[in-house]
Amino acid sequence: MSDGKTGLTYAQAGVDIDAGNALVEAIKPAVKATDRPGVMGSIGGFGGLFDLKAAGFTDPVLVAATDGVGTKLRIAIDTGVVNGVGVDLVAMCVNDLVCQGAEPLFFLDYFATGKLDVAAGTAIVEGIAAGCKAAGAALIGGETAEMPGMYEGKDFDLAGFAVGAMERGAALPDGVAEGDLLLGLASDGVHSNGYSLVRKVVEMAGLGWDAEAPFGGGTLGEALLAPTRIYVRQVLAAIRAGGVHGLAHITGGGLTENLPRVFPDGLGAEVDLAAWELPPVFRWLAETGGLAEPELLKTFNAGIGMVLVVAPDAASDLKSLLEETGETVFDLGRVVAGEGVSYSGKLL
Repeated sequence: MSDGKTGLTYAQAGVDIDAGNALVEAIKPAVKATDRPGVMGSIGGFGGLFDLKAAGFTDPVLVAATDGVGTKLRIAIDTGVVNGVGVDLVAMCVNDLVCQGAEPLFFLDYFATGKLDVAAGTAIVEGIAAGCKAAGAALIGGETAEMPGMYEGKDFDLAGFAVGAMERGAALPDGVAEGDLLLGLASDGVHSNGYSLVRKVVEMAGLGWDAEAPFGGGTLGEALLAPTRIYVRQVLAAIRAGGVHGLAHITGGGLTENLPRVFPDGLGAEVDLAAWELPPVFRWLAETGGLAEPELLKTFNAGIGMVLVVAPDAASDLKSLLEETGETVFDLGRVVAGEGVSYSGKLL
């Protein structure tokens, strides 16, 4: 006599719990490598624990940030080169945290896909762990979601969540004033913004991801997947040295939109475009896509990934300190009375 059951399994519906368990086991060494003071327990629980006192804070204020990688993921999916996007995910969050004056403490990721590929998933999470280690943050948890019907083929999406802390009263920006100087830190390429336009330009050029990059750096796909630079340790050292009044992470909106976020009402910036040379990838994008300079500066980082607003009497020492940590530093300009960003000189 039939009981009416069909014998259908979750795996037959497209979700492989065993693959998820295999991924957890595969990533444990990479996750363990991100341990830092304050971490409590290990991955696998219902939540991640962190002890602020053990991390050295006495009167902490928490700061949180969340972000994704955007349509740069499309290139990673199409090329199969997925390890670097994990670094991008972390960078987009922790670079924002440090702009508030906070030290990143821990990170959680969300990885969603239609069908879990354990090898690809492991490479992605290993990239996330590498980014966490570079930022001094612990990877204390995350979520892997296998969602058939929501994602096709090898498609996947990533989101990240970072939490940092600072002692009460240490928040940035603070004390930004007319006459402060702007120190720009070089980017490592396009980072993780503007990729819808990047992909449109590549389409116009009629190039495949496996073509040699016209601006150098291997294949076009590899060159455009260069991970976002993580500035955390270098910038924290500058903050602790004194004289930093504000920080701007140059993401979507470029210098034009991100610098004003640091300034109080009545203040703006003068930026000298002749202070640095436009990296070849941006020159190629501009020339191939016919981009006007204002569009370039409002869409991409244009070679500047982070800007420090510093007291004039501290600028020289801070520049030397940052250069000693491996940063390429440019004297971009100054804070002036007014609104927004005005430019002199030319990039193109």
